[in-house]
Amino acid sequence: MFGFILGILFIIVGIVGCVWLCASGEGKYSAIPIAAGTVLGIVCILLSCITSVATGHTGVLTKFGEVQEETFDAGLHFKAPWISVIEMDNRVQKETIELSCFSSDIQEVTCSYAINYQINKANAQELYKSVGKDYYDTAIVPNVSESVKTIMAHYTAEELVGNRDTLASSIEEMLGQELGKYNIEVVSTAIEDLDFTDTFTNAVEAKQVAAQQKLKAEIEQAQAVKQAEADAQVAKTKALAEAEVAKTKANADAEIA
Repeated sequence: MFGFILGILFIIVGIVGCVWLCASGEGKYSAIPIAAGTVLGIVCILLSCITSVATGHTGVLTKFGEVQEETFDAGLHFKAPWISVIEMDNRVQKETIELSCFSSDIQEVTCSYAINYQINKANAQELYKSVGKDYYDTAIVPNVSESVKTIMAHYTAEELVGNRDTLASSIEEMLGQELGKYNIEVVSTAIEDLDFTDTFTNAVEAKQVAAQQKLKAEIEQAQAVKQAEADAQVAKTKALAEAEVAKTKANADAEIA
């Protein structure tokens, strides 16, 4: 739009210069300003009718501030001078968000959550119309925070550790539904890190140690019982063998007698 206005101004200045030269008696030079002004004006107007959209972007068109339904793909385009083009990045983008959450048993959890997202380029104008170019801070960050905190609040701290895949899947499903309302596609997500308080971590370690010690004691007890049963079986077998030998000897002595 600025180039179009500048072009008109060049043409007007050329005309005014021509009139001024004619009025001052220098009519033979009057063609110079009007020719220069016209050439510069036409160049500026033509340049204002040409625009380019970078690779990986979608051009959203606005006319006097009003968003149009048509969009431009990457490349060179011709447009009306009063049409402005706003570029929206439609490539897959990755961001990692640090969050502080609470589990259902009120344990504080620090989460590092990564999201790969992409805008729907076919409806980029709707995203620009409803949110603007700053859709990451306006739409993505709040919805990531809400989804992660909501899902984590359904699990205890221990369950968060043991059900990480289920947790990630539930968050991604909820986040996909929320961001889909803004024409933003969730490509993939990942829980890169879960960090708990030192108190909880120490308690889990102590519990694991206790469980390992209990398991060791149970194994030792089972081995002892098994050994005792084996010894009893050996003793029983030995006693039966000795009894059988005594019986055989007694029968032999009886036959001799």
